[in-house]
Amino acid sequence: MSTTRNNKSYKSAFIFLTTLFFLWGFITVLVDSLVPRLKDVFEMSYAKTVLVQFAFFVAFFVFSLPAGFILSKIGYKKGIVLGLLTMSLGCLLFYPAAAYRTFTVFLIGYFTLAGGITILQVAANPYVALLGTEEGASSRLNLSQAFNSLGATIAPVVGALFLLSDSVKTSDEIKLLSEIDKTNYYVAEATTVQTPFLLIAISIAILAVVFAFINLPKVMQETPKGGYLTLLKNKLMLMGALGIFVYVGAEVSIGSFLVNYFADMNLAVIVAENESMMNIANTIASFFNQTFSGSDPKSLLGIFVIFYWGGAMIGRFVGAYLTRIMSPGKVLSIFAFLAIAMILISINTSGLISMWSILAVGLFNSIMFPTIFTLSLEGLGDLKAQASGLLCMAIVGGAIIPFFFGSLIDGFGFKSAFILTILCYAYILFFGRTKSKKE
Repeated sequence: MSTTRNNKSYKSAFIFLTTLFFLWGFITVLVDSLVPRLKDVFEMSYAKTVLVQFAFFVAFFVFSLPAGFILSKIGYKKGIVLGLLTMSLGCLLFYPAAAYRTFTVFLIGYFTLAGGITILQVAANPYVALLGTEEGASSRLNLSQAFNSLGATIAPVVGALFLLSDSVKTSDEIKLLSEIDKTNYYVAEATTVQTPFLLIAISIAILAVVFAFINLPKVMQETPKGGYLTLLKNKLMLMGALGIFVYVGAEVSIGSFLVNYFADMNLAVIVAENESMMNIANTIASFFNQTFSGSDPKSLLGIFVIFYWGGAMIGRFVGAYLTRIMSPGKVLSIFAFLAIAMILISINTSGLISMWSILAVGLFNSIMFPTIFTLSLEGLGDLKAQASGLLCMAIVGGAIIPFFFGSLIDGFGFKSAFILTILCYAYILFFGRTKSKKE
């Protein structure tokens, strides 16, 4: 009887936890949607614009170990509520940032938001793994990550339609406006960013209240002292942490600059003149009662980013099956090889071939995070919770690698900059091969 009750309790907890995966997937990619807009608003270089991502992902490095300590003291449930409330506060900070057009406050808002997401990441990944048998841990985490990708798939559509949907004036154009027109322009600009994030802040706060009252099974275990020192001597776990670092860095680098990459190749004109492409764009936009006739080019190009993140969602469902019938390390190697192939095709072609091949990288990104994560936790026993904290710290790759990627774009252009992402996937291929030989 108690086993049945535990299974039911675990199933309910899994469903609630999966909503969190969806939430931070949605918000993380919505941040990406702001990158091309902030570049125009503040007239910044690509390297400076990527400070948005730096503020967001560096929080994972700063907060991961403290989050693990806090969770060990207050438990998963209170930790989740704390993480959600921190996320809500971060979203609220976008309101004054947009009103006063202050880039520093935007960075503080992103950092705060990411601090909340970090607490959820450190708690949710090992928690999902503990909600059932160890053999099914990889399958459960892949399924939860699939819903993370669902949120990431929806986000670029919301971003394209509500954050990139109007033209941003340059400082010279603003100087030509009358005081009344200038004031109206600033108000309209602020509202474009304020409204979506205010709604998100309220939704997250409501979710925090829900989690405060639901029952979650207690699976917190005693963590052995000196665990971090032991983990730092574990070569395969450290290799896995580096794998997380380069994977997140490559995924974010590509996802953040897709719209700018497409614009750099003048794809807006090609897409607008292609009936099939416009039908695809308007079909997606129709779900939000929008259309792209006469729309801003960045908005039109931004809608296609859905295929990058949507591919990751589809790939995770497929990958969850493949990792059950094949060695996970081998599947990881194959997907990394195919990601490299797609990037090579994109940088050596132009037009729609270049566009669709780089979007296809999202499909092969799909299984990388959950597979690297679970492969890195194998055989660690009671050290899994602490290992999860170290692996989540490695998400800081999403701050560091895109910064160098943006600098390479400024200096050498997009085609050359993509070589950095090829190196990232080459390491993941190496890690997958190394693990498959030991399986």
